[in-house]
Amino acid sequence: MEKEDVKIVNKGLEDEMELSGYRLCRWKLVLVAVGGLCTGGFLFLLLYWMPEWCVKATCTRTAIRDAEVALLRSTDEFKRWFRAKVRVMLAPGKNAYDSLVPQTASLQANDHAHNTSDSAPDKITRNTGDQHVQVLQIRYFTLHSTKYFWNDTIQNFEVLTGLEDLGMSCSSIHSKHSAGLSKNQQEYRRYFFGLNEIDVKVPSLFKLLIKEVLNPFYIFQLFSVILWCTDEYYYYAMAIIVMSVISIATSLYTIKKQYVMLHDMVATHSTVRVTIYRGENETEEALSTDLVPGDVIVIPSNGTIMPCDAVLICGTCIVNESMLTGESVPVTKTDLPNPQQDKSGGDGDTIYSTEEHKRHTLFCGTNVIQTRYYTGELVKAVVVRTGFSTAKGQLIRSILYPKPTDFKLYRDAYLFLLCLVAVASVVFVYSLAMKIINKEPVKEIIVKSLDIITITVPPALPAAMTAGIVYAQRRLRKVGIFSISPQRINICGQLNLVCFDKTGTLTEDGLDMWGIQRAEDGRFHLSEEKAEDKSLVMTKFVSCMATCHSLTKIEGQLSGDPLDLKMFEATGWILVEATEEETAHHDRIELTYVKPPSQLLPPPVISPEQDMELSELYELSASYMIGIVRQFSFSSALQRMSVVVRQIGERRMDAYLKGAPEVVASLCKKETVPEDFAEVLEDYTKQGFRVIALAHRRLESKLTFHKVQNINRDQIEKNMDFLGLIIMQNKLKTETPGVLEDLRRANIRTVMVTGDNMLTAISVARDCGMIQPQDRVIIAEALPPKDGQAAKINWHYADKPSKHSNKTSKLEEMEIIMEDGHAMDDQRLQEQYHFAMSGKSFAVVTEHFQDLLQKMVLHGTVFARMAPDQKTQLVETLESVDYFVGMCGDGANDCGALKRAHAGISLSELEASVASPFTSTTPSISCVPNLIREGRAALITSFCVFKFMALYSIIQCLSVALLYSIGSNLGDFQFLFIDIAIILLIVFTMSLNSAWKELVALRPPSGLISGPILFSVLTQIVICLGFQVMAFLLIQTPDWYLNSDFYNCSTPSHADNATESEEKIMNDVNTTLFFISSFQYLIIAIVFSKGKPFRQPSYKNWPFVLSSFILIAFLLFIMFVPISGIYQFLELVCVPLYWRVTMVFIVLSNIIVSVFIETVVLDVILWKHVFSRDKQGSCGVSPAGPTPQGGIDMYGSKCLSWLCCRQRKVPKARYMHLAQELSVDPDWPPKPKSTTEAKPASQTDERSYQIEAVS
Repeated sequence: MEKEDVKIVNKGLEDEMELSGYRLCRWKLVLVAVGGLCTGGFLFLLLYWMPEWCVKATCTRTAIRDAEVALLRSTDEFKRWFRAKVRVMLAPGKNAYDSLVPQTASLQANDHAHNTSDSAPDKITRNTGDQHVQVLQIRYFTLHSTKYFWNDTIQNFEVLTGLEDLGMSCSSIHSKHSAGLSKNQQEYRRYFFGLNEIDVKVPSLFKLLIKEVLNPFYIFQLFSVILWCTDEYYYYAMAIIVMSVISIATSLYTIKKQYVMLHDMVATHSTVRVTIYRGENETEEALSTDLVPGDVIVIPSNGTIMPCDAVLICGTCIVNESMLTGESVPVTKTDLPNPQQDKSGGDGDTIYSTEEHKRHTLFCGTNVIQTRYYTGELVKAVVVRTGFSTAKGQLIRSILYPKPTDFKLYRDAYLFLLCLVAVASVVFVYSLAMKIINKEPVKEIIVKSLDIITITVPPALPAAMTAGIVYAQRRLRKVGIFSISPQRINICGQLNLVCFDKTGTLTEDGLDMWGIQRAEDGRFHLSEEKAEDKSLVMTKFVSCMATCHSLTKIEGQLSGDPLDLKMFEATGWILVEATEEETAHHDRIELTYVKPPSQLLPPPVISPEQDMELSELYELSASYMIGIVRQFSFSSALQRMSVVVRQIGERRMDAYLKGAPEVVASLCKKETVPEDFAEVLEDYTKQGFRVIALAHRRLESKLTFHKVQNINRDQIEKNMDFLGLIIMQNKLKTETPGVLEDLRRANIRTVMVTGDNMLTAISVARDCGMIQPQDRVIIAEALPPKDGQAAKINWHYADKPSKHSNKTSKLEEMEIIMEDGHAMDDQRLQEQYHFAMSGKSFAVVTEHFQDLLQKMVLHGTVFARMAPDQKTQLVETLESVDYFVGMCGDGANDCGALKRAHAGISLSELEASVASPFTSTTPSISCVPNLIREGRAALITSFCVFKFMALYSIIQCLSVALLYSIGSNLGDFQFLFIDIAIILLIVFTMSLNSAWKELVALRPPSGLISGPILFSVLTQIVICLGFQVMAFLLIQTPDWYLNSDFYNCSTPSHADNATESEEKIMNDVNTTLFFISSFQYLIIAIVFSKGKPFRQPSYKNWPFVLSSFILIAFLLFIMFVPISGIYQFLELVCVPLYWRVTMVFIVLSNIIVSVFIETVVLDVILWKHVFSRDKQGSCGVSPAGPTPQGGIDMYGSKCLSWLCCRQRKVPKARYMHLAQELSVDPDWPPKPKSTTEAKPASQTDERSYQIEAVS
C-alpha cells in the first residue's frame, strides 16, 4: 500500500483510522463470481469474513477523491479492517456552515464551489421555474453511524460534529449565533447533519439469523453435519443440529433483547416538541428531529428532556445529569459568559468547547427540571451538536460498536485450534494413504479422510468454552453483579491492579459536618462544633454557608450537591423561592432567598441608611433574608464557586466564595489569612478531613442587578476577606479496609484516583490500608515550563504518622519482585514507597516526562484532584506497562475510565452504568474480590474445558487412526455414546465448579500457550497414546488367539455381520480401544478438573461427581456383564474375562500415571520451581518477606530452572522490565527535597528531553 495514497481520518482520536480509496473492477468481479460458484460459495464467505480481501479482490486502487469504495484500518492494537461504500449527495453548497439567504442560496453555494476549485463533473445545473439552480455533488461514506464528507481543502474525508468545528469563541456564540437560523439555512444544514436522532435500528430476526449463521464456527458445523449425513452418521448430526439451533436461538434472543433494551433507552423522550427561536422574538413549534447545529431553542420553564447538546446563552437551568454522570444530583447550569459585555474583561474570551464549558452546556438526554431568568424572558440555548455527535450519541456508539476484547486466552485459542488443524492434516494424509493401500472405494476414501478433520477439531468446542462463562455470570448475578460483556469475566481472573475512586466508593457518599474554625483579623478562633448558634447567626461566616451553594427546591424538597446540603443543613436556615411580588422589587430577576428561623434571630433593628420601601418589605417578612442574585457554579478546574447576594434592606451587595483552601487563600487579602493557615490546614487534612475554606467581599455600590448578571467571575473573586474553614468528615465504608487487605494479600495492587485534596487522599489511603503505616509517601509536584525555564518535578516526602511497631511486624509488605526470585534486603527496604501526585502534576508529567511517567506509575498509589479524562489517561498508562487494570467507581465522572479498563465495575445502577462492563447492585467495593474470584474460576474452567476438548479430539483421532490401520473404525453408536453420553455430559458438568472462597496470592496463566498448560496437555497426550498403543499391540499378540475359548461368549463375535464392502466394526481391537478410550476421556476429565486454589474442589461439584461415577459404573458393568442388546447397539464383541481384567489394569495404570504427572510432577515440582515465573512474573507482586521454605527451595529451583530453561528470559511484562531497571538505579526513588528537570535534548539524541536531578 503506497503511503502517499493513505489518509488518516479522526487523527488523534480514539477511533483514528487509515483510509485508502478503491474503484470497482469488472473483470475482478467476474473472476470472484466464478470462484465463488466453483467453491460452492466458500469464497464468498471468506470475502465476507475478510473485508480487506474482499476490497482487494473486487477493486483496483485509485485516488481517494475518486474512490467508489473506502477501505479503512484502525490504527490501534487491533488493526481492524472496515469497508464502506462511497456515495454521492446532491446539495446547493459544499460548506455546511455557509449562511444561505433564501434568494441567493444557489449563488453563494456556487461561489463557494468555485473557491474550492471544484471540478466540472461535480456540478449539475437545473432549471426550476424562474430560478437557475446549480446543485453540487458531495461525496461521503457512512461508518459506525458517522458520516465522513469529502473536503477539497484538506483533500481528505472529515466528520462534521457541530458548531465546535468552527472554533468559535464565547463572544462569537453570543454575537453570531444567538439570533438562530432561518428556515432555509436550517434545511440546508440538514443535508449534512441529517435528522437529529440517535437511531438504534433493531435488526429483524432474519438479518440477525443470517449474520449469526455465517459465523465460521457454524459453517464448520454445517460442513461436519453434511459429511456425517453422507456417512450415514445421522444421530450425532441431529444432536449437533439441535445444539446449534438452541445455541443460535439463545444467541439471537440475547442479541435481540439487548438491541430492544438499547433502542427503548434511546427512544424514551428522544423525540420531543421544541420551540425554535427564529430571531426578533419570532418562535416556531417543531419536532426535535428537525434541529441542526446553529438553531436556537427555547427551554420551557417547566423543564424538558434535552434532545441535543446546546449551550445556554440566556438564563439558568437546573438539570439532572444522571444519564451521563451517574449522579442523580441536580446541577445548576448558567448562561455562557459574554466577555464583550464585560468591559473590563476583554481578555477573558476563550474558544468554546463542551468539555471546558460543561457548566454552561445542556447535554442530550439530560433532564432539565427548572429554568430561571427575568420574568417573562425566554431561556435560550444554541444547538451545538445533534444525533450521534452528542454526548449521549457517543455513549450509544461506544455500546453499539465496542472495541474487541484483547485477551491472550482468545489469541492462544486460535493458535491451539491451528495446532489441532495441523494434527488433523497429518492424520488426514495418513488415513488417505491407509485407505488407498487397502484399495477402498473413492467415496469411502474421501468421506472417511475428511471425517478425521471433524474428529480432530470438535464442533462442540465453542459451546463447551462458553459454558464456564455462562455459569460464572449466573453466580455473579446471585451476588448482585451484572455484566453486559460476559467475555470480560475471564479477563477479571488476570487483574493485578485495581483503581478506586474515593468518595462514594472507598468512603461513604455523603460528608458529615465535624466542625468549623472561623477566622477574624488574621487569626483563627478555636474550632466550634456547630454553626447553628444564636451568637453566630448574623456572622458573615454563617451567611456564606447559607448562601454559597447551588441548592434548589424541587417539589418542596431541597436537592443539590450532598456537600452543599450538609453545609446548608448545619446552619439551620430555610431556603425559599421568590414570589412574584418579591421578584418585582428586584428588576424582574427571579431570586432564591435564604433566612434563619425566627427563633435564632435577635429583635430587628432598622438602620437609618436603609431604604424605606425595602424596610417595609423587611418588616413584612419579619426575618433576616438574603437574596442570591447571581451564582458562579462550582468548577472542578477552578476548584471554587461563588455567589453574589443582597440582604433585604441593604443597598450594597456581598460576594461569598467557597472552595479548596489553597485556592480560596490565594484570592484573599494576605492580612486576612492567618499566619498558621498552612499548619492548621495540614493538620486537618492529615487526619483525613475534607476541608473547605470560605471568604467574603463587600461589593461596590455602583454594581446594579443587571451589571452583576453580565460581570465576569474574575472581577468578583478577588480581594476577598478570609472567613475560616469548614471541616467535613468523610467516613470509610465498613467493608473498605477488609477488602483492600484481601486484595493486598492476593498481591493485587490498589490505587486511589480521586478529585479530592492530596493530603486528605493520602490520609484516607493510610486509614484504609492502601498505604501501610511504615511506608514512605513521596509527593511529586510537577511544574510546567515558565519564563524560559524547563518543566520540573519537585519531590517532597510526606510525614509518616506515628509508627505501631507491634502492628508492623505482622504486616506483609508488597513489592515488585525481580526475575531472579530473590530481592536483597536493602532493595526491599528501598521499595517501601508510594508516589502521590495531583491532576496538575500528572498533566505536566504526561506532557514533559513521558519516560518518567511509566516508572512513577509502578509505585503511584494516590492520584488526587484528577479530572475525568485524566482518570482515563492513568488507566491507559497502567495498561501500557502491561498491567491488567480494574476500575471501580460510583459512575460519577468515572465513565471513561470504567470503559477503558480491562474490567470496569460501576457501583451505580443509573444509566451511566451502561458504559461499564460490570455493575454492582451493592454500593461497596466488596464486589471487586467477588468478581476477581469468579473471573479466576471462569478462566481456569476455560483452560480445563479447552484442554479436555483438545485431549478428547486427539484421543478419538488416535483410536480412529489405529483402527484405520487394520481397516476398521468406530461404529456410529460408539461415536454417539462417546460424543453425547460422555463428552457433552462431562463438559457441561465439569464447568460447574464454583470459585474458591478466598483470593490467593497466585494468578492463573493468562494464555493457553504457557508452560504449565502445554506441559499438561502434551504429557497427557503421550500417556494416552502410550496406553492405547499398548492395548492395541497386546490384543493382537498371537498368544490371545491360540486360546480356543477366546470368543466363547453369548454376544456377537468379531466375525459376525461383517461383509467385504463394509468396515469391520465388530472386532476385538475395536472393542478394546472403545473401552480404553472411554475410560481415558473420564480420566483426563477428572485430572484436568482441578479445584484449589482458584476453584472449589471437584468433589463439591456433585453433578460432575455423579456423572463421572455413573459413566464409570456403566462402562465397568457392560465390560463384565456383556448384555446382548447393549453390545449389538454399540457394535461390541465379547472378549474373555482375563482380557477384560487386563483392560482394567491398563486403565488403572493410566489413572496412576496421569494423576502422578498432573498433581505431583506439574503442580508440586515444576509449578513451584520452573513455572513460578510464568505464574508470578506476570503478576508482578509477591510477599516481600522470605518464607520458611524459601532458603531450602532456592537451590532446587535454580537447578530445575537451569535444566528446563537453560537461559534466563527477559520478563514479558513491561512493568517487570522497568522494575528490574529501577532496582539497580542508585538515584531511584528520588531523594527528598530534590528536583528533576526536563531539558531539551540535542539534535542527535533520540529522546525529546533528558532528565537531570538537582538537589
